[in-house]
Amino acid sequence: MNKPDIAVIGDGGWGTTLAVLLKKKGYSVSLWSAFADYAALLDKKRINSKFLPGIKIPKSIDITHQLSLAVSGKNIIVLAVPSQYMRQVLQKLNNSFYSKDAIFLSVTKGIEVNSLKRMSDVIREELGNVRLGVLSGPTIAHEVALEVPTTAVIASTNKDIRNYLQCIFMTKRFRVYTNDDVIGVEMGGSLKNVVAIACGISDGLGFGTNTKAALLSRGLVEISRLGKRMGANPRTFYGISGLGDLVTTCISQYSRNRFVGEQIGKGRTLIQIKADMKMIAEGVPTSKSAYDLCHKFRVEMPIIDEVYRVLYKNKSPIKAVNELMTRKKKDE
Repeated sequence: MNKPDIAVIGDGGWGTTLAVLLKKKGYSVSLWSAFADYAALLDKKRINSKFLPGIKIPKSIDITHQLSLAVSGKNIIVLAVPSQYMRQVLQKLNNSFYSKDAIFLSVTKGIEVNSLKRMSDVIREELGNVRLGVLSGPTIAHEVALEVPTTAVIASTNKDIRNYLQCIFMTKRFRVYTNDDVIGVEMGGSLKNVVAIACGISDGLGFGTNTKAALLSRGLVEISRLGKRMGANPRTFYGISGLGDLVTTCISQYSRNRFVGEQIGKGRTLIQIKADMKMIAEGVPTSKSAYDLCHKFRVEMPIIDEVYRVLYKNKSPIKAVNELMTRKKKDE
């Protein structure tokens, strides 16, 4: 079988990391940047200093700002753009640009704010019934780029697609599992970012390991509760894209979502934090989506509720903690 040609849409840390990983495996790879000036800088310097500093981008990776050039003739199109820009990018992807047999792989963790749709839903809504998979898991981009042993999961309702993509992405240091539960994999990867903000707030307030363990364990219950109501397999949330991703995002020094929470716990405002950040913390918009979803499906999610109120209603973090701790007594 001929090796597939691959496009990675999105020059953030994760998109760049996957482009480098795939190139090292010998695939022909193009990398698309949303901004012409940054694409030119990447092409010249071959270092993504803004999103993935210290990692060399091979010269054989084609870097372009033109979406049509990036996807033309490609067999696999990896979508690595922030969730709130996904639809906008997809609308620029005229179907004459790409092969009707192309496989699309979403590696974005987030829920669209207004529609409350998962990324796979947004993709199908904009592109139709394309061949589709999603990749998620505890995958801090910088660690994957340094070839730190990492696991991830690829989900698709099509067994052939998920098995094929598993072979494409698997390396000796990047172990990929498969799953047919697209809803569970996407919801786990998205909602864990909100819990990570809660854990960051705990860190910023100076609380300890006990507090973080409480947020992790109860946060996982909330994620499972909503996911099950939306049609996911509850077991998925205790796997790589659920518990695995949750733990990593809540403890890693590289976690943008944990960092946002930590800064809020230290007294900074969300506006101040976002002004200083080069990268997007997906948990910020997802906290609003998650809040709306839990009320839409009538699922009790007190941690999600409190994170939303701290971020969007200017609630005091310490007051949010106090209210979580003094809720009505209940069984586990």
